[in-house]
Amino acid sequence: MIARARRLEKIPPYLFGEIAALKAKALAEGRDLIDLGIGDPDQPTPAPIIQALFEAAQNPETHRYDESPAGDPPFLEAVCRWFARRFGVEVDPKTEALLLIGSKEGLAHLAWAYIDPGDLSLVPDPAYTVYRVNTLMAGGDVATMPLKAENNFLPDLTAIPTDAAKRAKLLWLNYPNNPTGAVATLEFYRDAVAFCRDYNLLLVNDAAYSEVAFDGFQPPSALQIPGAKETVIELHSFSKMFNMTGWRIGMAFGNPDAIATLNKLKSNLDSKQFAAISRAAAYAIEHADNRPTLSLIQRRRDILVDGLNALGWNIPKPKATFYVWAAVPEGETSISFAKRLLEEAGVLVIPGVGYGEYGEGYVRMSLTVAGDRNGERCAEAVERIAKMGLRG
Repeated sequence: MIARARRLEKIPPYLFGEIAALKAKALAEGRDLIDLGIGDPDQPTPAPIIQALFEAAQNPETHRYDESPAGDPPFLEAVCRWFARRFGVEVDPKTEALLLIGSKEGLAHLAWAYIDPGDLSLVPDPAYTVYRVNTLMAGGDVATMPLKAENNFLPDLTAIPTDAAKRAKLLWLNYPNNPTGAVATLEFYRDAVAFCRDYNLLLVNDAAYSEVAFDGFQPPSALQIPGAKETVIELHSFSKMFNMTGWRIGMAFGNPDAIATLNKLKSNLDSKQFAAISRAAAYAIEHADNRPTLSLIQRRRDILVDGLNALGWNIPKPKATFYVWAAVPEGETSISFAKRLLEEAGVLVIPGVGYGEYGEGYVRMSLTVAGDRNGERCAEAVERIAKMGLRG
């Protein structure tokens, strides 16, 4: 057998193997599982977006390689207009924006575009694993920024050792946050931009959940801070914004040199997205309405959080994202508790330790519940947990 690249050894072992095996066993036995594990929108893409794709695909012009410098121009122009409307920040579609094949792709390739062997990334913990894994696969090292409840799951920038800050090249943020559901303030972004300017860091802000928010809350952008374009690249996604997960399209905004650097790598790796998808996304961001989905997610959030809190739990109601971040009962680990919920209640959640060391003691419950029409599956999950006699 041909030896595989040693970089693949940098990928940590799959921590959810036991949970996945138990899930498969339960399904094989015909058990009714309530799956609160997957963060993939369960509602369909709004019909007008699908129609826009159909119409764009009728144009033979979209069937060829996209030979534009940074993405289909109608797409880039539309997303830059949206960014100006949404955040009050003008972005140049020619130099400060880039089409991505989903934000995950852009995040991964940013690590490869900047990290050489021995370089350092400042990575939050718990966090989406892409930041850490791709830093490691590129040969870099990781310094952890703990996200703790007492700091509202924001990293304490003052606690980052000076030698780590001086050595680092990238500082990764993700707000609204997966897995904690936490949100950032403009004050925090102001501090983060100043920190990155002081230490000559590129701030990579994963804002995939910026449009999944509730109760009138509008998450801010790091690029709203004056001077942020000197040191920030921010990534957004249509996956969560319009239930377009499988369409694989997103965008990056910000520092022109960072945009150009990422684009240089991507130009040698991919041929951009199918132009008909780009144009359907352009239509979506200018005309589509996904409020019915957000209303449903908010209803599920209220049913799940209010229900568990009525059982004695103490779960803050998230202002954004699809996720409820719940502390496990005393005496349990995140994996043991997830296993109990699956085996005894038929409720699947994700152990927090899978997102990093500081995720231990929590489980992530997703509000994208397959088969749920109006929150009834969330209500049933609460009932099943109540029958176990579990209290927070």
